[in-house]
Amino acid sequence: MPNVGGPLAGKTAIITGAGRGIGRAIAIGYAKAGAAVCCAARTERELEKTVAKITADGGKAIAIPTDVTVNSQVESLMKTANRRLGAIHILVINAGGFFDRGELAESDPAIWRRSLDLNLFGAYLCARAAIPYLKKSGAGKIITVGSGLGHNGRAGGSAYACAKAGLWMLARVLAQELLASNISVNELIPGPVRMDNSTGRLREKRKKLAKGEWLKNPEDVVPLALFLAAQLDTGPTAQSFSLMRRDG
Repeated sequence: MPNVGGPLAGKTAIITGAGRGIGRAIAIGYAKAGAAVCCAARTERELEKTVAKITADGGKAIAIPTDVTVNSQVESLMKTANRRLGAIHILVINAGGFFDRGELAESDPAIWRRSLDLNLFGAYLCARAAIPYLKKSGAGKIITVGSGLGHNGRAGGSAYACAKAGLWMLARVLAQELLASNISVNELIPGPVRMDNSTGRLREKRKKLAKGEWLKNPEDVVPLALFLAAQLDTGPTAQSFSLMRRDG
Protein backbone atom coordinates (compact mmCIF):
# COMPACT_ATOMS: atom_id res chain seq x y z
CA MET A 1 0.00 0.00 0.00
CA PRO A 2 1.21 3.54 -0.70
CA ASN A 3 2.21 5.59 2.29
CA VAL A 4 -0.44 8.33 2.48
CA GLY A 5 1.68 10.12 5.06
CA GLY A 6 4.89 9.34 3.25
CA PRO A 7 7.65 11.73 2.20
CA LEU A 8 6.11 12.24 -1.24
CA ALA A 9 2.45 12.40 -0.24
CA GLY A 10 0.65 15.07 -2.24
CA LYS A 11 3.40 15.21 -4.85
CA THR A 12 3.28 14.23 -8.51
CA ALA A 13 6.27 12.86 -10.36
CA ILE A 14 7.16 12.19 -13.97
CA ILE A 15 9.73 9.47 -14.59
CA THR A 16 11.09 8.90 -18.08
CA GLY A 17 12.28 5.45 -19.06
CA ALA A 18 9.82 4.04 -16.52
CA GLY A 19 9.01 0.87 -18.42
CA ARG A 20 11.90 -1.12 -17.01
CA GLY A 21 15.08 -1.08 -14.98
CA ILE A 22 15.92 1.94 -12.84
CA GLY A 23 12.99 4.02 -14.09
CA ARG A 24 10.46 1.32 -13.26
CA ALA A 25 11.97 0.83 -9.80
CA ILE A 26 11.89 4.57 -9.05
CA ALA A 27 8.29 4.88 -10.26
CA ILE A 28 7.18 2.06 -7.96
CA GLY A 29 9.24 3.45 -5.09
CA TYR A 30 7.82 6.96 -5.46
CA ALA A 31 4.27 5.60 -5.57
CA LYS A 32 4.88 3.65 -2.36
CA ALA A 33 6.12 6.90 -0.80
CA GLY A 34 2.79 8.55 -1.60
CA ALA A 35 3.38 10.24 -4.96
CA ALA A 36 1.09 10.15 -7.96
CA VAL A 37 3.32 8.94 -10.77
CA CYS A 38 3.37 9.53 -14.52
CA CYS A 39 5.33 6.79 -16.26
CA ALA A 40 6.82 7.70 -19.63
CA ALA A 41 8.73 5.58 -22.16
CA ARG A 42 8.50 4.55 -25.78
CA THR A 43 7.14 1.03 -25.23
CA GLU A 44 3.52 1.14 -24.12
CA ARG A 45 3.41 -2.53 -23.11
CA GLU A 46 6.23 -2.06 -20.60
CA LEU A 47 4.64 1.10 -19.21
CA GLU A 48 1.35 -0.69 -18.67
CA LYS A 49 3.13 -3.33 -16.59
CA THR A 50 4.67 -0.65 -14.38
CA VAL A 51 1.34 1.10 -13.91
CA ALA A 52 -0.42 -2.20 -13.23
CA LYS A 53 2.07 -2.99 -10.48
CA ILE A 54 1.60 0.42 -8.86
CA THR A 55 -2.19 0.39 -9.01
CA ALA A 56 -2.36 -3.22 -7.77
CA ASP A 57 -0.46 -2.03 -4.70
CA GLY A 58 -2.99 0.77 -4.17
CA GLY A 59 -0.95 3.59 -5.72
CA LYS A 60 -1.86 6.13 -8.38
CA ALA A 61 -0.10 6.04 -11.75
CA ILE A 62 -0.70 6.81 -15.40
CA ALA A 63 1.21 5.78 -18.52
CA ILE A 64 2.02 8.16 -21.36
CA PRO A 65 4.03 6.60 -24.23
CA THR A 66 6.68 9.15 -25.17
CA ASP A 67 9.80 9.36 -27.31
CA VAL A 68 11.86 11.91 -25.37
CA THR A 69 13.81 12.88 -28.51
CA VAL A 70 10.64 14.26 -30.14
CA ASN A 71 9.75 17.71 -28.82
CA SER A 72 6.03 17.52 -29.65
CA GLN A 73 5.70 14.27 -27.70
CA VAL A 74 7.60 15.66 -24.72
CA GLU A 75 5.44 18.78 -24.59
CA SER A 76 2.33 16.61 -24.84
CA LEU A 77 3.67 14.45 -21.98
CA MET A 78 3.98 17.43 -19.63
CA LYS A 79 0.64 18.92 -20.62
CA THR A 80 -1.22 15.63 -20.24
CA ALA A 81 0.46 14.73 -16.94
CA ASN A 82 -0.37 18.15 -15.51
CA ARG A 83 -4.00 17.89 -16.65
CA ARG A 84 -4.55 14.36 -15.38
CA LEU A 85 -2.58 14.58 -12.13
CA GLY A 86 -3.22 18.23 -11.29
CA ALA A 87 0.39 19.42 -11.01
CA ILE A 88 4.02 18.48 -11.58
CA HIS A 89 6.45 18.58 -8.65
CA ILE A 90 9.21 16.12 -9.58
CA LEU A 91 10.88 15.19 -12.87
CA VAL A 92 13.25 12.23 -13.04
CA ILE A 93 15.18 12.30 -16.32
CA ASN A 94 16.13 8.65 -16.63
CA ALA A 95 15.61 7.65 -20.26
CA GLY A 96 18.94 6.84 -21.89
CA GLY A 97 21.02 4.18 -23.55
CA PHE A 98 24.56 3.04 -24.33
CA PHE A 99 25.22 2.58 -28.04
CA ASP A 100 29.01 2.82 -28.35
CA ARG A 101 30.80 0.23 -30.48
CA GLY A 102 34.55 0.54 -30.26
CA GLU A 103 36.94 3.45 -30.08
CA LEU A 104 36.31 6.89 -31.52
CA ALA A 105 38.51 6.48 -34.61
CA GLU A 106 36.32 3.60 -35.80
CA SER A 107 33.04 4.98 -34.47
CA ASP A 108 29.84 5.45 -36.45
CA PRO A 109 28.70 9.11 -36.61
CA ALA A 110 25.08 7.94 -36.65
CA ILE A 111 25.55 6.12 -33.35
CA TRP A 112 27.25 9.17 -31.83
CA ARG A 113 24.32 11.36 -32.83
CA ARG A 114 21.83 8.78 -31.53
CA SER A 115 23.57 8.76 -28.16
CA LEU A 116 23.56 12.55 -27.91
CA ASP A 117 19.93 12.74 -29.02
CA LEU A 118 18.71 10.31 -26.36
CA ASN A 119 21.04 10.94 -23.42
CA LEU A 120 21.45 14.71 -23.72
CA PHE A 121 19.03 16.35 -26.14
CA GLY A 122 16.12 14.28 -24.84
CA ALA A 123 16.99 15.39 -21.31
CA TYR A 124 17.07 19.02 -22.45
CA LEU A 125 13.64 18.68 -24.05
CA CYS A 126 12.16 17.12 -20.90
CA ALA A 127 13.60 19.75 -18.57
CA ARG A 128 12.60 22.61 -20.85
CA ALA A 129 9.02 21.38 -21.16
CA ALA A 130 8.64 20.67 -17.44
CA ILE A 131 9.99 23.96 -16.08
CA PRO A 132 6.80 26.05 -16.57
CA TYR A 133 4.76 23.44 -14.69
CA LEU A 134 7.33 23.13 -11.89
CA LYS A 135 7.33 26.92 -11.50
CA LYS A 136 3.54 26.91 -11.39
CA SER A 137 3.73 24.44 -8.48
CA GLY A 138 5.90 26.91 -6.58
CA ALA A 139 8.84 24.56 -6.16
CA GLY A 140 10.14 21.32 -7.57
CA LYS A 141 12.85 18.78 -8.15
CA ILE A 142 14.66 17.74 -11.32
CA ILE A 143 16.78 14.62 -10.95
CA THR A 144 19.01 13.59 -13.82
CA VAL A 145 20.26 10.01 -13.94
CA GLY A 146 23.90 10.39 -14.84
CA SER A 147 26.90 8.10 -15.07
CA GLY A 148 30.41 7.83 -13.70
CA LEU A 149 31.48 7.82 -17.35
CA GLY A 150 30.21 11.37 -17.59
CA HIS A 151 32.82 12.39 -15.01
CA ASN A 152 35.73 10.11 -15.88
CA GLY A 153 35.14 8.61 -19.33
CA ARG A 154 36.28 5.23 -20.58
CA ALA A 155 37.99 4.09 -23.76
CA GLY A 156 35.40 2.74 -26.17
CA GLY A 157 32.58 4.75 -24.63
CA SER A 158 33.13 8.23 -26.03
CA ALA A 159 29.59 8.92 -27.24
CA TYR A 160 27.90 7.91 -24.00
CA ALA A 161 30.56 9.55 -21.82
CA CYS A 162 30.32 12.85 -23.67
CA ALA A 163 26.51 12.80 -23.59
CA LYS A 164 26.46 12.14 -19.85
CA ALA A 165 29.14 14.79 -19.26
CA GLY A 166 26.88 17.24 -21.07
CA LEU A 167 23.96 16.12 -18.94
CA TRP A 168 25.94 16.84 -15.76
CA MET A 169 26.74 20.35 -17.02
CA LEU A 170 23.09 20.83 -17.98
CA ALA A 171 22.09 19.98 -14.40
CA ARG A 172 24.52 22.53 -12.97
CA VAL A 173 23.45 25.33 -15.29
CA LEU A 174 19.77 24.61 -14.73
CA ALA A 175 20.33 24.63 -10.97
CA GLN A 176 21.69 28.17 -11.25
CA GLU A 177 18.85 29.32 -13.49
CA LEU A 178 16.11 27.81 -11.31
CA LEU A 179 17.45 28.61 -7.85
CA ALA A 180 15.18 31.61 -7.38
CA SER A 181 12.17 29.46 -8.33
CA ASN A 182 12.86 26.91 -5.56
CA ILE A 183 13.54 24.20 -8.15
CA SER A 184 16.55 22.05 -7.34
CA VAL A 185 18.46 20.13 -9.99
CA ASN A 186 20.73 17.27 -8.95
CA GLU A 187 22.44 14.32 -10.58
CA LEU A 188 22.04 10.72 -9.42
CA ILE A 189 24.80 8.31 -10.49
CA PRO A 190 23.62 4.71 -10.02
CA GLY A 191 26.83 2.96 -11.01
CA PRO A 192 26.54 -0.48 -12.64
CA VAL A 193 23.04 -1.95 -12.44
CA ARG A 194 21.71 -5.33 -13.53
CA MET A 195 19.13 -5.09 -16.29
CA ASP A 196 16.60 -7.86 -16.92
CA ASN A 197 16.48 -7.12 -20.64
CA SER A 198 20.23 -7.55 -21.13
CA THR A 199 21.46 -10.37 -23.35
CA GLY A 200 23.79 -12.98 -21.90
CA ARG A 201 26.76 -11.36 -23.65
CA LEU A 202 25.84 -7.91 -22.36
CA ARG A 203 25.36 -9.22 -18.84
CA GLU A 204 28.84 -10.74 -18.87
CA LYS A 205 30.33 -7.51 -20.23
CA ARG A 206 28.56 -5.54 -17.51
CA LYS A 207 29.95 -7.85 -14.83
CA LYS A 208 33.46 -7.48 -16.25
CA LEU A 209 33.26 -3.68 -16.35
CA ALA A 210 31.82 -3.64 -12.82
CA LYS A 211 34.68 -5.67 -11.34
CA GLY A 212 35.43 -4.24 -7.92
CA GLU A 213 32.21 -2.23 -8.03
CA TRP A 214 28.81 -2.76 -6.47
CA LEU A 215 26.74 -4.43 -9.20
CA LYS A 216 23.29 -3.60 -7.90
CA ASN A 217 19.67 -4.26 -8.75
CA PRO A 218 17.43 -1.40 -9.94
CA GLU A 219 15.64 -1.37 -6.59
CA ASP A 220 18.92 -0.51 -4.85
CA VAL A 221 18.83 2.91 -6.54
CA VAL A 222 15.44 3.84 -5.07
CA PRO A 223 16.55 5.04 -1.60
CA LEU A 224 18.84 7.69 -3.09
CA ALA A 225 16.20 8.72 -5.66
CA LEU A 226 13.70 9.06 -2.83
CA PHE A 227 16.15 11.03 -0.71
CA LEU A 228 16.65 13.57 -3.51
CA ALA A 229 12.93 13.90 -4.25
CA ALA A 230 12.05 14.43 -0.58
CA GLN A 231 14.58 17.17 0.18
CA LEU A 232 13.42 20.57 1.41
CA ASP A 233 12.85 23.23 -1.23
CA THR A 234 15.93 24.99 0.16
CA GLY A 235 17.94 21.77 0.03
CA PRO A 236 20.89 20.73 -2.13
CA THR A 237 21.10 21.73 -5.77
CA ALA A 238 23.74 21.50 -8.51
CA GLN A 239 25.13 18.43 -6.71
CA SER A 240 26.08 14.96 -7.90
CA PHE A 241 25.12 12.01 -5.69
CA SER A 242 26.76 8.68 -6.47
CA LEU A 243 26.18 5.06 -5.49
CA MET A 244 29.54 4.03 -6.90
CA ARG A 245 32.25 2.68 -4.62
CA ARG A 246 34.95 4.50 -6.49
CA ASP A 247 35.41 7.01 -9.30
CA GLY A 248 35.35 5.53 -12.77
